[in-house]
Amino acid sequence: MGALTILLSACTAGPDYVRPSAIVSADFKEAKNKEKTTEARKGWKRITPLDLADRGQWWSVYHDPELTKLVSQVEISNQTVAAAEAGYQQARELIREGQAGLFPTINADYSAARTRTPAGSSLSSSSASSAAGSSLAPRYASTYTTAANATWELDVWGRIRRTVEADAAAAQVSAADLANAKLAAQTQLAVAYFNLRAADELEAVLQQTLVEFRRTRDIVKNQYTVGISTRADFITAENQVLSTEATAINLGVQRAQYEHAIAVLIGRPPAELSITKRRWNTQAPPAVPAAVPSLLLERRPDIAASERQLQQLNALIGVAVANFYPVISLSGALSFVGPRPWPVSAATEAWSLIGSATQIMYDGGLLDAQLQAAKASYVQGVANYRQTVLTAFQQVEDQLAAVRILSAELIKLNAAVKEAHEAVTFYLNQYRVGTVAFTSVVTAQATLLTNIESAITARQSLFVASVNLISALGGGWDASSLPAIDGLTVVDTPPLPVPVSALPATFTTVEQH
Repeated sequence: MGALTILLSACTAGPDYVRPSAIVSADFKEAKNKEKTTEARKGWKRITPLDLADRGQWWSVYHDPELTKLVSQVEISNQTVAAAEAGYQQARELIREGQAGLFPTINADYSAARTRTPAGSSLSSSSASSAAGSSLAPRYASTYTTAANATWELDVWGRIRRTVEADAAAAQVSAADLANAKLAAQTQLAVAYFNLRAADELEAVLQQTLVEFRRTRDIVKNQYTVGISTRADFITAENQVLSTEATAINLGVQRAQYEHAIAVLIGRPPAELSITKRRWNTQAPPAVPAAVPSLLLERRPDIAASERQLQQLNALIGVAVANFYPVISLSGALSFVGPRPWPVSAATEAWSLIGSATQIMYDGGLLDAQLQAAKASYVQGVANYRQTVLTAFQQVEDQLAAVRILSAELIKLNAAVKEAHEAVTFYLNQYRVGTVAFTSVVTAQATLLTNIESAITARQSLFVASVNLISALGGGWDASSLPAIDGLTVVDTPPLPVPVSALPATFTTVEQH
């Protein structure tokens, strides 16, 4: 038996998995980009080992209690995450399903038969003569059969073990998919949240601007009443108020949609969520450091899933190779047939033990086609893995560029807003004393509002880019969070299909003896 165990552990068909190389760069292009102005790089630094630690709740870098409260609910009640978690549990059970092939299959059977023989059908002539003149009764007989059958496929070539390895790798893929689903939902919520806050800020700015526009309208109206300005100036001022009011009203559509999206992302109907409006002009975007490129492979759940899928495909090559070898199996049967239901005796015992080997001699090229298909799937998986890595680097570079450029743009826009404020004050004072036309005031006010809207949009885009950058870097996730494949494939003695307490009393009584 020991020799058989060594043989089974030594023979595993197919190649052992080796992680393929990925196309990586020594550094991010954007991290090496030299800026002429120091303002655009303010808050940035080269990454240190501490930056690579698991950040856990990555959204905490925004220091926004409302955002933290919302994002923390994603893992609890988001239905996409719940579906991914169920998929992971299903993948774990598939491992157990594959491991069942390592154990024998045992079937138990118990039957009872009652037969009736017609009167006189088995009587001899002497018996018949002695029974002459008497009423012959039919004969009855009872037969009880207790039987057990067992079959066991010996995994000599490792086909079953390669299947279990593939199932375990697939479970790791599902675990990474679950992490990716969480990260994606959290990212979507954070993006929707900052879009909502940008809408709040813009609405507050529009309401503040309306106060100024109405004050200007009142000035123009008074001057029109005394004949200093024209009716055209008054109509222009009134139109400016009405159009700004309409813009403020239209913002409600976007804000409502963002709020509805957040509700769905936390697994609640939109009617059950209301987010209080507040200003957003004091919250600063976080300084997000750039990670070392090679470590990006360990910090993206989608990359981890793609790489784990490679081990699954590699193991399936082993399964296809093992199919070329004979299937070796043992089967046995033990039965007791007698006139009593219980207990059984050696006199009624019958048993058999059979060993068999089945080898496919001709299949029209089926097995070879399956093997070549498995190898092609692995090659395809390698290409998909490398493409996933390249896409990840592109996403990080895109967001690094967005953060860098938007930071510089926001600085210029804030300066433009300050200058536009001074221009409005200057032209309004000049209009009051009659040295400039009202069109100069309107133009200055429109420029100011445009600059403010552009600054809010740039700030909104900067926050969204920072969220996407953190997501592209894997958030607070790390490949070490995946369940170990050795832990997934621990083979325990499988449980009985029926607990002992549910067995008939006769079985438990005999077992106690």
